[in-house]
Amino acid sequence: MYRPSAHFRRTAEERRDQLLSWNREDTAFFAAGACHILAFAFLETYPEAGFRAMGLWPRGERDPGHVYVTDGTWAFDHGGWTRPGELLAVTRAAEPAADLRPQAINAGLDTFCACHRHRPRQRFAFDPWSRALRYIARFPPPSGEP
Repeated sequence: MYRPSAHFRRTAEERRDQLLSWNREDTAFFAAGACHILAFAFLETYPEAGFRAMGLWPRGERDPGHVYVTDGTWAFDHGGWTRPGELLAVTRAAEPAADLRPQAINAGLDTFCACHRHRPRQRFAFDPWSRALRYIARFPPPSGEP
């Protein structure tokens, strides 16, 4: 079953200390704190697969709380392959007060980070891009039926 990103929320100390944040296991790291890196690394890895970046915006907020990719049939994030409806339903159930709304992200990673208070690649303790590529490689590539 899908575990929403809220399940892996960083502590205040992990938010302050990038090394502590970095040292979490991959699923937690890409669920909370580096979901945007994983999404954009996925898009670069599979540019012709028909996926797009999506954010889940809490009502009234200017920044998304979670970023993932979807082709409308499948979604990919820290949990690997999930149906988009399940990802949204489970995430909303975990944070009902947030009234989360999915919205396409139509910017590149650097612009997205600058506009939405997400940490750019160079501000992580180490290289999150190569870590994301290794994580993506653990899952079967997009083919219609992951």
